[in-house]
Amino acid sequence: QVQLVESGGGLVQAGGSLRLSCAASGRTFGTVAMAWFRQAAGKEREFVGFINWRGGSTRYADSVKGRFTISRNDAKNTVYLQINSLNNEDTAMYYCEANRFTTGTVATSTYDYWGQGTQVTVSS
Repeated sequence: QVQLVESGGGLVQAGGSLRLSCAASGRTFGTVAMAWFRQAAGKEREFVGFINWRGGSTRYADSVKGRFTISRNDAKNTVYLQINSLNNEDTAMYYCEANRFTTGTVATSTYDYWGQGTQVTVSS
């Protein structure tokens, strides 16, 4: 089992920045990819971006490209999501998800583990 714990969310003004963290513990050896998804109230969970552990390749949703950056710290088994130029449409619960057997995908249903989420609220 892999446990994922997200942190770093909060209330921020439009135009501001946040850095979310996702700390992985448990049987993390062999994790192939980690991803961020978000879910706004009343909407379906949507893909934000992923990072493949081997090689570090990344992919982002078009809606966040250029504003969001995913990075990782191997020693801490932690993945980060840097969010810049926040706007109201970024308000959502942000979830970290992990895959142990396949490289990153845009579909939440393909991930094996996920955390409880961290709330990001943008005020105008």
